[in-house]
Amino acid sequence: MTAEHIHANEGRVQTGDAADGRLKDIVVGVDGSEESFAALKWALIEAGKTGQQVNAVFGWTHSWDVGSEPDSDEAWKTVRKQITRTLRSWVDEASEGIDFNPENLKLTSVKASGSAALLQIGSYAEQIVVGRRSLGRVARWFLGSMSSSLAEEAKVPVTVVRAGAKGSETSMQDAIARTLNPDAVDDTVRGPERHLPVVVGIDGSKGAQRALRFAAHAAAIDGRPLHVLFCWQMKDLGRMPGFETTVPSVAEGQQRAEEILRKTLAEADIPESIDVRPSAFHISAGKGLVSASRYAHQIVVGTRGLSGLDAHFLGSVSSQVLNDAECTVTVVH
Repeated sequence: MTAEHIHANEGRVQTGDAADGRLKDIVVGVDGSEESFAALKWALIEAGKTGQQVNAVFGWTHSWDVGSEPDSDEAWKTVRKQITRTLRSWVDEASEGIDFNPENLKLTSVKASGSAALLQIGSYAEQIVVGRRSLGRVARWFLGSMSSSLAEEAKVPVTVVRAGAKGSETSMQDAIARTLNPDAVDDTVRGPERHLPVVVGIDGSKGAQRALRFAAHAAAIDGRPLHVLFCWQMKDLGRMPGFETTVPSVAEGQQRAEEILRKTLAEADIPESIDVRPSAFHISAGKGLVSASRYAHQIVVGTRGLSGLDAHFLGSVSSQVLNDAECTVTVVH
């Protein structure tokens, strides 16, 4: 794998926070698609608020249907110049009108598959950002996606941006809900001045603690509310004192879930400036977080769940949320 760096400073790989105290880079995959433009816009807007650098990465391979692979250094130089121009044009188009310091932008082209390029270059990033392909649920299950692959293999948080989120279909769903039950939908949360929350799913695990810290940072950037959800089933509550030989009621399980939620928040040490709103619901985590995504700015979830064939056939929580959520999703390892 070879990288063609198109910026004087982009050969540097960060292994921690920058010397000046800034966060590490946001690495975003671009390929000219609508989804990658949405991911790049999201990354630039985020970095414009934090002062981070954005590394736009294009992983490419030679297309054999347009002729043989270049056979000389001069021919390869021509190909790389074409790729450089293409990448620059994509970035210029996506960044138009965004308040972002262009000096914080790095462009990198890599002769490799998109996922391999992002895994290598993003291995020490603050997060990797990609767009979600507009495949149907069945197609995503059979074909998989780069975003799901990255979320499984990356060692850093992976943010998957859904192009066209909160579009006309969602608005029509709201209209139907208001018609059938006007009291069920609070119309004030969807106005132009709304502050949709960052929602994080927790389960008492160490992975959930990392997800909670990431979500708190994301909420603080925009001053958004932080909704902390513990979507539970009896198996998620562990051994409950006094119920060694009997099954607790849903009400007793709810009380235990709220205790776990309080303990998780106490251990997280979230700044008091963040508006934290904890809730526990008796529902599977995947379904609960997908439901929350309809009215969220961003869903953050840890990677605790199934692995291997079990994850492929049964679906982990993070995979379910990635596939079905209606907003941007970040998977934290």
